[in-house]
Amino acid sequence: MTPQLQQAIRLLQLSVVDLRAEIQSALDSNPLLDTVDQEESFAESGDAEPNNEDVSNSNGSENESDQKTQAGDELTQTNDTDNVFEQGTAGDELKEDYRWDDESYIPSPTSTNNRDNDWSGMELETRNSTPTTLHDHLEWQMRMLPLSDNDRLIAETIIEAINEDGYLTLSIDDITQSLAATNEIDRDEVVAMLHQIQSFDPIGIAAEDVADSLQIQLRHLPDDTPFLETAMTIVDKHLDLVAHRDLAKLKRVLKGNPAALSGAISLIQSLNPRPGSIITPSETRYIIPDITVKKINNKWVAHLNEEALPKLEVNRYYQSLIRRGDNSTDNRYLKENLQEARWYIKSLQNRHDTLMNVANEIIKRQQAFFEKGDDAMKPMVLHDIAEALDLHESTISRVTTNKYMQTPAGVFELKYFFSSHVSTTDGGTCSATAIRSQIRKLVSSEPVGKPISDNRIAELLSQQGICVARRTVAKYRELMNIPPSNMRKSLTI
Repeated sequence: MTPQLQQAIRLLQLSVVDLRAEIQSALDSNPLLDTVDQEESFAESGDAEPNNEDVSNSNGSENESDQKTQAGDELTQTNDTDNVFEQGTAGDELKEDYRWDDESYIPSPTSTNNRDNDWSGMELETRNSTPTTLHDHLEWQMRMLPLSDNDRLIAETIIEAINEDGYLTLSIDDITQSLAATNEIDRDEVVAMLHQIQSFDPIGIAAEDVADSLQIQLRHLPDDTPFLETAMTIVDKHLDLVAHRDLAKLKRVLKGNPAALSGAISLIQSLNPRPGSIITPSETRYIIPDITVKKINNKWVAHLNEEALPKLEVNRYYQSLIRRGDNSTDNRYLKENLQEARWYIKSLQNRHDTLMNVANEIIKRQQAFFEKGDDAMKPMVLHDIAEALDLHESTISRVTTNKYMQTPAGVFELKYFFSSHVSTTDGGTCSATAIRSQIRKLVSSEPVGKPISDNRIAELLSQQGICVARRTVAKYRELMNIPPSNMRKSLTI
């Protein structure tokens, strides 16, 4: 493959967020590549040529401005037949002053050196800042305490043994043995420091298991909390019954008031079984739609989200510095970057055109979805779009991966509109997406105390003419993160 084709394929499979970073990298490395917004702002200022006063202001140095003005005067006085980049007085001064890697110099208001644009989407300081971890949070609280050297060593060892969920990865005996090897520390000291750390924020950390964490959280509640005693009993001895939704046995074992049992279970449900997750940072995933779909004059129309990406063009100032027949190093550098800039702009345009063609074809085939929702989704595979647009299936796969479409019903990945088909009793087909929607509706409308099984769901779908096996229902249910029927029993007594 040619370098141009490789570049086009690479840009085609990038999401908007990744493409922004890619464009920013190209802008920083190629002086011949510029944004249209910068060029328009320069044209609106009424300056047709680079202004030395602007250069002086941007650099903050009068001496540098004078040197660049002298270089610009010598460039103007040079004949067209002269090579301004050859070894000579003007060429030497230009090479000295117009250094391409000098970030302090901005040749013109359209320069690509200043690339802090609003379209970058995220503040660099926020994006590059180091998130606070659970260990950092606990160590900060530890440093606030007046501890002896031994206590500080014990606390640091315990904190290091806490995982991201807030649970201990080592037993108290293991921690004691590791410390006793080099210090005179006994088990009671470790237990005392462990209890102190368990009072740190978030409440429930440094526990051995889920039951221990829930007990710690319950002990820190006020004594007058309703149903506290019953909740402590359930967590201490019968937490497995709550986990398996075996409410009938729980009622028989505790022989308590149903209202008290219900209140205790609600209190347990309000606790956090993974207290460390409150502090543990999670990677933020940014989703920006590539395509927006609106209904205009009773017709669904797709538009490219032009605000998500900057418009690029060739930097006219640097392009004007290129001289024909000049084989100097600097002139060849400008020519090569000019060609790369044109290829890059063309590759971006090809990406946008391909994305729009695929989006329009999806809208054409899934009109019913946009009108009625998931229940009306039609079966469609990559081959259908590839055949209609005379493209390869791999191209369609790249276009639809990590690309999103904003519709009145929400934001969907383009892959969402593709699904396999299932036969119906009347000889037709139904998409897997429509079947999942039907399963979701059946589960959401099931009785609170008597959830329907996968077999029953398959029977209900069969009554609607959709032929699916129980294992197919189970697979679709798991894909939608819906627990099985025995786990969907309500904990309300």
